[in-house]
Amino acid sequence: MAEFVSIENQNLIVIKGATKVCSSTQNQAVVQSGDTTITISGSDMEVKKLDLDGKEVCFAGKINNVKFSSKADKQPLLKRIFK
Repeated sequence: MAEFVSIENQNLIVIKGATKVCSSTQNQAVVQSGDTTITISGSDMEVKKLDLDGKEVCFAGKINNVKFSSKADKQPLLKRIFK
C-alpha cells in the first residue's frame, strides 16, 4: 500500500511509495504502489513530479475521486464467495 497519500485543496495529490504509473491522462491517472492500485479521477490533471527511484509522484488539477484497490479486489466473484 502507498506509504503516504496527501491531497491539498482538491488540486494537488502526492503519492509516496509509488512503484509504477500505469497510465495518465487529463481525466484519470492510475498508479501502482505495491499490491495496491490507486485510481485518481478529475479534470485538467498533469504530472507535476515523477520520481520512481524515490517512489514519489505528484499530480495537479481538479481532483474529484481517489480509489484504492488491491489484488484481492480483482479476484473473480465466485473465487471470493467460495474461499
